[in-house]
Amino acid sequence: MRIWASAHAVDDFYQGLVPAAVPYFVLQRDFSYVQASGLALAATLGSALPQVPIGLLADRFRLHWMSPLGVSLAGLGAGLSGLTPSYPLVFALLLMAGVGVAMFHPPAGRDARRAAGGSATAMSYFAAGGSVGFFIAPALVTPALDTLGMSATALFIPPAVLMGFVLLRHHNRTSDTAVTRVRRQGKDRPGRFAALTAVEIVRSTISTGLNTFIALYWIRHLDASSSLGGLALTLELGGGVAGTLLGGRLADRIGMVRTVQIGNAAMLPALWLMLICDDKYAALPLALLVGLISNIPFAVLIKLGQDYLPSRPGTAAGVTLGLAMSAGGLFMPLLGLIATHYGPRGALAVLATVPVLAILLSTFLREPVQEEPAPAEDTSLAT
Repeated sequence: MRIWASAHAVDDFYQGLVPAAVPYFVLQRDFSYVQASGLALAATLGSALPQVPIGLLADRFRLHWMSPLGVSLAGLGAGLSGLTPSYPLVFALLLMAGVGVAMFHPPAGRDARRAAGGSATAMSYFAAGGSVGFFIAPALVTPALDTLGMSATALFIPPAVLMGFVLLRHHNRTSDTAVTRVRRQGKDRPGRFAALTAVEIVRSTISTGLNTFIALYWIRHLDASSSLGGLALTLELGGGVAGTLLGGRLADRIGMVRTVQIGNAAMLPALWLMLICDDKYAALPLALLVGLISNIPFAVLIKLGQDYLPSRPGTAAGVTLGLAMSAGGLFMPLLGLIATHYGPRGALAVLATVPVLAILLSTFLREPVQEEPAPAEDTSLAT
């Protein structure tokens, strides 16, 4: 789990780099709010659309090269995006970064599930790795862009290439004992998985919107500096790390479905409490609280999705970690239009009402039935 949690942190660092860089594309490149939200859409399209076919391939073949190549592409695309003044090229590079993210998540989620066994707590370590990457991104990217300008994104390319090499070495060391074709036994429950996916999409809309507009909210509505706006984003993402770990422990104690429902219900008051506070310093702890509460269901939904589709853990990981989590970015242009007319606070006010949908949809979830798995078939197919 250490290797997969670390790789997840590096991979999702580049997803966190995008919302951290968006205010600087607005401030330094004079991109509009609609163009800024379009950058979030670019990363979303790249990471969302390929997830299902990649997950299907990961369930059939081991494809040991896919996660190392994916994390490397994610770093290259995000790192090069700040070097060009051309909006179409920035869009294309962030699209490439999203494709890299898509290539990483399904095989990584499949192998992390194998390492975690049946523990939601262990799976929360893997999920928290991604949250750590999101958390670190604004903490590093904001001062770098403040000091060096947009070209500083290139400084963050080497970690992706290095982690790609580490993963490739790890796969080579374990290739003798790992099967090249993966089969999981158990009864799939596609109806419940569809309900879970709907919950994920709603939560993704809230998460992506927060990550895109929270720094701009501090800068434009609360009249804060760009550094303080970056701090607000950092605190929100840092709370997400704690919330992810807390959710895994709660799920092992009180059940996965109940944990998801509690997390969804608590989002509503947390978001409105942050928006009610008009002091740029007093609102910072509330940004931390929003991040913590909104991420309580994160790791639980990943494991729950794989329990609903036990025969296809790669596909389930591709949907829960990738497609559904990225689908929220499809709504960012609409939020960009709202922000254009009503400011970033208007966009966040709309997001603060969305948890009602997550609360309603989570009532359709049920605890998975635990079945005794049949012996896994070990076959050897060339990849």
